[in-house]
Amino acid sequence: MAKRLIPSLNRVLIEKIVPPSRTNTGILLPEATSKLNSGKVVAVGPGSWDINGKLVPVCVKEGDFVLLAESGGTEVKLGENKYHLYDDHDILGTLHD
Repeated sequence: MAKRLIPSLNRVLIEKIVPPSRTNTGILLPEATSKLNSGKVVAVGPGSWDINGKLVPVCVKEGDFVLLAESGGTEVKLGENKYHLYDDHDILGTLHD
């Protein structure tokens, strides 16, 4: 079983962030707030080539926190961990503090 995946072309490997199901004081949060629409970039591919043969790099880098569409991506399991593989254009934006 592989322990590391390096995405090809303009694909991005993302570990989705699971929001807590209860607060620090123990209050249960409703399921509507637990959508997995953000994640941390684990690995990126080199990019894709345009019609002129020029390499267009991926717009995010490892360690970025990104906003994702509610659906899409391909689930990938590496060891005990679950990740999602997205195309670069499926990432809606980066999240900053």
